[in-house]
Amino acid sequence: MSLDGKLLSRAKTRLDKRRAENEEDQRARRDTAYARNPRIRDIDRALRETVASAVTAAVLGGGDPTEALDAIREKNLDLQERRGMELLRAGLPMDYLDEKYICPKCRDTGYRGTELCSCLMELYRDEQRRDLSALLKLGEDTFDTFDLSYYSDQPDPATGVSPRSVMETVYETCREYARKFSQNSMNLFLQGGTGLGKTFLSTCIARVVSERGFSVVYDTATGAFAKYEAEKFGRGDQQEARSDIKRLENCDLLILDDLGTEFPTAFVTSALYTLLNTRVAGGKKTVISSNLTVDELAQRYSAPIMSRLMGEFYCIKFAGTDIRPLKRERG
Repeated sequence: MSLDGKLLSRAKTRLDKRRAENEEDQRARRDTAYARNPRIRDIDRALRETVASAVTAAVLGGGDPTEALDAIREKNLDLQERRGMELLRAGLPMDYLDEKYICPKCRDTGYRGTELCSCLMELYRDEQRRDLSALLKLGEDTFDTFDLSYYSDQPDPATGVSPRSVMETVYETCREYARKFSQNSMNLFLQGGTGLGKTFLSTCIARVVSERGFSVVYDTATGAFAKYEAEKFGRGDQQEARSDIKRLENCDLLILDDLGTEFPTAFVTSALYTLLNTRVAGGKKTVISSNLTVDELAQRYSAPIMSRLMGEFYCIKFAGTDIRPLKRERG
C-alpha cells in the first residue's frame, strides 16, 4: 500500500497546526497559573533543572549513575507534589499544567517509531476524501444507493438475458472488487453506452478503496492528458503538473473515466501508453471506463495500447439504455 505524498503532506500540515494550537493552549495555562501563584513558576524552573541534572548524571557522571538518578527522581516527584498543592491554592486542578497530547499514542508526532500513527492516517484519509469529493462532485453516490430498478427486466432478444440481470452481475463484481481490493487485484475496463452507470460505479469503487487506506486518484481522460500536456509544453505550473502526473502513475488505484472523449492526437496516444505501461510495470491497478466498443478503441488507439487494454484488463460490459431520462422523471 503506497501513500499519496501530496495528500500526506497536507495531512502533516494539519497535524502540525493541531500540535501548535495545543502548545499554545499549554502556554496559556502556564501563564494563568503563574499569574495566580508566582511560586508555581519557581517550581517549574526547579523541575527543569532536575531534568538537566538527570541528563548530566546519565551522560557525564561516569561509573554507575543509578544512585544519582534515584535522588534526582525523588526530588522531581517532591517538586511535582508541591506544584500540585500550589495549583490547588490557586484554585486550579492539580493536573492543570500536565502536558496533554491530542494523541497520547504518538505524542502528536504522527509516528510511532517509523510507522504512521493512526491519528495521522485518519487525517490522510480525510484529505483523500476531500480530494475525491472535489473531483467527483457526485454527491453521496454509494453502492447502497445504486438502483437496479432503472434497468429493464425484459430479456434482450439477442441474448435472452435482461439488462437488469446483466447489471446485477456488474454491480456485484464492482462491489466485491472494491471490498477486496489489494495489490493483487486485476485491472478493470468498464465498457458500455452513455448513461448506464459506469461513472457511478467507478465512483463507488473509488470511495470504498480510499476509505480502506489505499491511495486513489480519480480523473477524466481529458483531465489526465491535460496534465501531461502542461508538463510537456510548459502550460501553467509545470511543477504542479509533474506532481499530478506522479500521482496518476504511482497511486494504488487510478480511476480513469471517459476514455475516448479526449481530443485524439499523437501526443495523447503517447501519454496514454506511458500512463498504462508505467502502471502495469509498477503493479499499480487501474479502472478505466469508456463509451467506446472494442472495435472503436482499436480504430482510435495504437496496437501497443490495445495490447495493454486487452491483455491486462478485465472487461465488464454494461447493458441497457440510457437511464438518465428515467431518473429525471422519478425526480
